[in-house]
Amino acid sequence: MQATPSPDQIRADVRRALDEDVGSGDLTASLIPADRQATATIICRQAAMVCGRPWVDEVLHQLAPTAKLHWLIEDGGLTTPGAKVVEITGPARELLTAERSCLNFLQTLSAVATKTARYVAAVQGSRAAILDTRKTIPGLRVAEKYAVRCGGGQNHRMGLYDAILIKENHIAAAGGLTAAFRAAQALAGRQPVAFIQVEVETLTQLREALDAGVTMVLLDNMDLPTMREAVAMAGGRCSLEISGGVTFEALPALAATGVDRISVGGLIKDIESVDFSMRFADRPVEKTLQT
Repeated sequence: MQATPSPDQIRADVRRALDEDVGSGDLTASLIPADRQATATIICRQAAMVCGRPWVDEVLHQLAPTAKLHWLIEDGGLTTPGAKVVEITGPARELLTAERSCLNFLQTLSAVATKTARYVAAVQGSRAAILDTRKTIPGLRVAEKYAVRCGGGQNHRMGLYDAILIKENHIAAAGGLTAAFRAAQALAGRQPVAFIQVEVETLTQLREALDAGVTMVLLDNMDLPTMREAVAMAGGRCSLEISGGVTFEALPALAATGVDRISVGGLIKDIESVDFSMRFADRPVEKTLQT
């Protein structure tokens, strides 16, 4: 099980989701008797990797704190078509109100985890790790990066605040690659920085980065022969990452170049939601049976 985001972060994600969906109240659910209890089951209609339990738990905690949840497949677990994922018993009104928000979190985060697991499997046996990027849905970055970890991938920087990635425009504005890297080193000496990475587009830039002592290099949009030359030139002196236009079909060849990391924006920004649905039992549960 991957470390989950903080409870405060999950609460905030769920609060935003409920604010936009429920607003001042669920008009249709108000047609159900207030004391009616129900049992519902969330099923997955396709083969996938489940992800999103902490957010589903929090949706029910905020809307129906007395509800009982029994998870049959945990985050990171695999489903078959029609598999039951979680069974829920609680007040019918609140379960109906919670339905869409629960499914939205599951369908999105499971899609990210499922796609990541597929990409990780494609480079198995190589030294390359699969990483995400900052191409995320605004407001859901922490959740989506958790889903990447569930799928066996790794997170790149969380945002602009925790690590330094020196790109083409930074190099131009700073007066050169070495000057930008020296400024980054000075900044890292004054405040916490997870890493300093420099993007290069040519082997000449890679040579300058190596001479400057850069230990993390991003190879941007290089072709395969140039990537192989870059790996040979680096000789293990720095970590090499591939970025830009990475497709699933190209993964084996990219990993075979010997790079350490492959970052893929499509893990999060180009997904197809996993098909989940919630089904209520035909007969309501009497309130007197609840403990």
